[in-house]
Amino acid sequence: MISVVREPKTGPETSSGPAVDARSPFARLAELIAGVPPGKPAIDLGVGEPKHPVPDFVAPVMAARINDFGRYPRNEGTPEFRAAAAAWAGRRYALSRAPDPNGEVIVLNGSREGLFLGAIAARRYLPPRPGRPAILVPNPFYAAYSAGAVAADCEVIYLPTTRETGFLPDLDALTPATLARTVAFYLASPSNPQGAVADLGYLKRVTEMARRHGFLVFSDECYSEIYTTAQPAGILQAAGADFENVALFQSLSKRSNLPGLRVGFAAGDRRFIQRFLELRSVAAPQVPIPAQHVAVAAYGDEAHVEANRDLYRLKFDLADQIVADRYGYRRPAGGFFLWLDVSAHGGSEVAAARLWREGGVRVLPGRYCAREQLDGSNPGADYIRVAMVHGAETTAEALHRIVAVLG
Repeated sequence: MISVVREPKTGPETSSGPAVDARSPFARLAELIAGVPPGKPAIDLGVGEPKHPVPDFVAPVMAARINDFGRYPRNEGTPEFRAAAAAWAGRRYALSRAPDPNGEVIVLNGSREGLFLGAIAARRYLPPRPGRPAILVPNPFYAAYSAGAVAADCEVIYLPTTRETGFLPDLDALTPATLARTVAFYLASPSNPQGAVADLGYLKRVTEMARRHGFLVFSDECYSEIYTTAQPAGILQAAGADFENVALFQSLSKRSNLPGLRVGFAAGDRRFIQRFLELRSVAAPQVPIPAQHVAVAAYGDEAHVEANRDLYRLKFDLADQIVADRYGYRRPAGGFFLWLDVSAHGGSEVAAARLWREGGVRVLPGRYCAREQLDGSNPGADYIRVAMVHGAETTAEALHRIVAVLG
């Protein structure tokens, strides 16, 4: 169990108290429903694992490069991969210049590895902070953020993201004293689990704060290609041509339905990327060369991404019809989760246990996605996270069961 030091004051930018259950949310969910048989044939909407078809080009590319499994890859990635990732970022974000593949891009074993190790690299890269170094994390959050902050021996400051804040951190609530000792600010857009999207103005403001106070912005954009209306902006667009103080983290897991490939990249501030590479060279496994060639093909093709996006749109159309105005539902701007308010049904754990016991639907209690703030509140306590990852027929069945059980 991890103890997190907290600031000796109250307010929105507070870290959790010492008695924190830091286990995986999925381990906690397994414990919650252990020994309870599902009321109907089980449908797992708890894990955000894409289940759409793997793109057709994957197997031929992998087969053509099979002998490259006999070589040690370089930690920064192959020249072909870095060029493809840089070119994709330049196109996708309409940048005035693409990141330099020879100094501003590195390959990752999926974005999770990078988001975790990035905190350690940032702590090494930045000069000493006035006071205890801190890392800012949205609350609810992806577990790799807080794990990286703790590994970097930084105080984790959880920023509540609620309906009142547009499900993004409230930048006005951050004090100069906190920002002065900040090492990194994790930001997810579209956010996990709420699907909120930060507009370009918000991203520019975060970037300006980072430059003024000398910290790094870690922008987790692994859901950036799953959206229902407008294409989300990205941190590289907000940063200008030099990408100073920002790092983009991307992955093929959601964009290309390749969670098992474990390929992504980081791009941004040249000086930080080089320090990050130094750490990866001694602490992280290399990404297999055949997998990098699959990634080259994936970043060069948008047809499969558009088809993937259409499948998610169809499922959100189903949610619009089946869930309708229940549980505070609003169609999210991005990502593939529903974030449903079950406060009227006993809160997240009670509702999740009941959905499993009576409906055979496995969902993640929002409490497990978040931490308690110093005032005792938990921004996820009243919500369940529903992963819209199955096919349309299974998704519709699961949504009908949720409505039938909860009413």
